[in-house]
Amino acid sequence: MRALAQAGITTPFPIQAATIADALAGSDVLGKARTGSGKTLGFGLPTLARLADSGRPRAHRPHAVVLVPTREPAMQVHDALEPLAHTLDVSLRLVAGGLSMPKQIAALERGVHLVVATPGRLADLVRRGHADMSAVQVVVLDEADHMAEMGFMTEIEEILAEVPSDAQHLLFSATLDGDVDRLVTEHMHSPVLHDVTDADEASAMRHVVLNISPHLKYDMSIRIASREGRTIVFVRTKMACDRVAEQMRAAGVRATALHGDMDQNARNVAIDAFRSGRVPVLVATDVAARGIHVDDVDLVLRLTRPPTPRTTPTGQGARRVLAPQAWWSLLRCRISARRWTGWWTPRVSTSCSARCARPMPRRLPWWMP
Repeated sequence: MRALAQAGITTPFPIQAATIADALAGSDVLGKARTGSGKTLGFGLPTLARLADSGRPRAHRPHAVVLVPTREPAMQVHDALEPLAHTLDVSLRLVAGGLSMPKQIAALERGVHLVVATPGRLADLVRRGHADMSAVQVVVLDEADHMAEMGFMTEIEEILAEVPSDAQHLLFSATLDGDVDRLVTEHMHSPVLHDVTDADEASAMRHVVLNISPHLKYDMSIRIASREGRTIVFVRTKMACDRVAEQMRAAGVRATALHGDMDQNARNVAIDAFRSGRVPVLVATDVAARGIHVDDVDLVLRLTRPPTPRTTPTGQGARRVLAPQAWWSLLRCRISARRWTGWWTPRVSTSCSARCARPMPRRLPWWMP
C-alpha cells in the first residue's frame, strides 16, 4: 500500500475493484475488459501477494507466469510490477523474443518467482528444458484474445499443459469467444466472471469512417496527423509503416515508425519519444503496437484498403482478359520459334488456349500472329 501511494495510486479502476478480492481468495478469475483498463494491477497485486509467502524459488522452476502477446506490453507489465515486487522481495524476470536469451536462461537458473513472458519465447525455453512449469502456482493470460488472433494458441497450450492442474488461473480478455472460450473450458475451474467493458472510458470513443479514393489516402492521413495532439496511425505492412512515416516527415509532420523489423533499442526510442510527446505521431503495424499503453492519445487513425470484388462477364459471348502481369509468363511458356529464311519469328502455338489456364486477350498485339 505504501508503494502504491508513493506512485500516486489511491483509487482502483473498475477491473481492479472487481477482480482483486476474488484473486486474493484463490479463485480462478475471468476478467472481461479492454486494453488500458488497468488489468496489470488487477492480476499483479494478488499474484505478488501470494508469491511473497511462497518461499525461495528453485532453479528453472518459477512460481508464477504472466503471458502477454508481444514484447512491448511485456515490458510495460514488467515495469509496472517491478517496484511492487522489490518491496515484497519477489524476484521478477522479463522473458521475450528479441531480447538476450542467455541472460534469460541465466536468470531462470538462479531462480525467479515471477516470469513475465511472451508465449513464443517461453514455449521455446520449456522445450529446451530451461523452464520447468511444474512449480507454477499462478498463471495469468493477459490480452488472451490478442494472443489467439496472433496465432499463439499452440504455444499457450504447450505451456498450460505443463502447469499443475491445481494452479490458479487468471484470464483477462476483451472478448470471450472462439479460442478464448476453449481455454476457459479446458483449463479453468469454476471461474468467477467480471465484465467491466461498459465501465471503460474506451466505450465513449467516437468512430468515423472516411471512404476516399486510394490515391488521396496518404495525403488525407498527413492532413489529419498534422493536427494538434498525439496520433497513432495503424498500417497493414512493415514497408507501408516506413513509407508513411517518411512521407509525413517530408511534409513537416514529426512522425516515427514502429514495426517488427526494428531492433528493440530502436523500438524503445520510438515509444519513448511518442510517450513523452517529442514526436506526436506514431506509425505502427498492428502486431508491433499490440497492447502499448500511452496516456492522452487524441486520435487513432487506421489506413485500410477494402477488398474490391472482381466481376467477370459470363455467358457464351464473354471473353476473358489477360492480366498485365501474366504477359511475360505467357510468352515464356507458350511462344515457340519458327525459322523463316534465316529469321527467328515468335509465334504462339495453336495449343496455347487449351494448355494455358490463363485467359486470352480480346485483341492480340500486332507482333503476335
